[in-house]
Amino acid sequence: MKKYYVYILASKRNGTLYIGVTNNIAKRIYEHRNDLLDGFTKKYKVHRLVHVEVYTYIYDALKREKQLKKWNRKWKLDLIEKENPEWIDLYDKLYGIE
Repeated sequence: MKKYYVYILASKRNGTLYIGVTNNIAKRIYEHRNDLLDGFTKKYKVHRLVHVEVYTYIYDALKREKQLKKWNRKWKLDLIEKENPEWIDLYDKLYGIE
């Protein structure tokens, strides 16, 4: 069964945040980290994976992405701090998430 991922990238602890959705988290984060995608993450050097949520249905993932993008900054920081208080880059742990 296919999985969909909502993720948050950060430039550094409490830095610039980016929220996205994908069906191939390892590939997408690799693209962000290596500036293969023109846009926000390349411009602002937002490369650290700090939060990931997994969904079975694309509808649910897109709904969550839109919800998170509407949240105020404090709520987003609190979400990251709750699950990843050290702001560890989760990229190396992706195979445990997939």
